[in-house]
Formats: sequence, C-alpha cells, structure tokens
Amino acid sequence: MGKFEITKDKAGKHRFNLKAGNGQVILSSEAYESKASCNNGIESVRKNSQDDARYERKTAKNGSPYFNLKSTNGQVIGNSEIYSSASAMENGIASVKKNAPDASVDDQS
Repeated sequence: MGKFEITKDKAGKHRFNLKAGNGQVILSSEAYESKASCNNGIESVRKNSQDDARYERKTAKNGSPYFNLKSTNGQVIGNSEIYSSASAMENGIASVKKNAPDASVDDQS
C-alpha cells in the first residue's frame, strides 16, 4: 500500500512524496507555505489521480519521458521522476492511480 510522506525542506516549506508499496517515490509535490496547503495538495492528488486526462505526459530536454498530474484548474499538483521509456512512464501513472486513493499519510515535518 502506498503512502504520502510530508517533509519540510531547508526553506521551511512543506512538500509531499507519494510512495508506492515498495517505497519508491512515484509523485513529488511543489513547495507549500503551510501544512494545511500541503494536505490540500494530497487531497487533490487523491481526487484527480483517477482521471487519465489529468496526466500531462511530457518529454525532458534529454528526450526522456515524465509526467505531471494537474488539478481541475490546470495547476500542477505533482510531478514524476524521469523515466527510461514511455512504457515505464505509463507504469508510473498506473502506480499513482493505484496507490493515491487509499495511501496513508506519514507526517515527518
């Protein structure tokens, strides 16, 4: 089962990572000023993760694929790692869809 890990960065802002059951990070957030905003971001991931249209499939400068998960207003709420292939990226999207809805929250901030 997946989990969201909330941490504080060096600037004191809150961030979350969605981790798959094997502990691998499958989605990372932007920096949030408050923990409440970070929790709202997690809820947005839960809500939007099931809609394939919310995934923006992109290509990095080096040609490697990655994706962004967007909310209904078009704002990016999470981004993936850089993948070695398009099929690996699609597996990452499938993992977010599988893990996000029921993931626990581990607040380490």
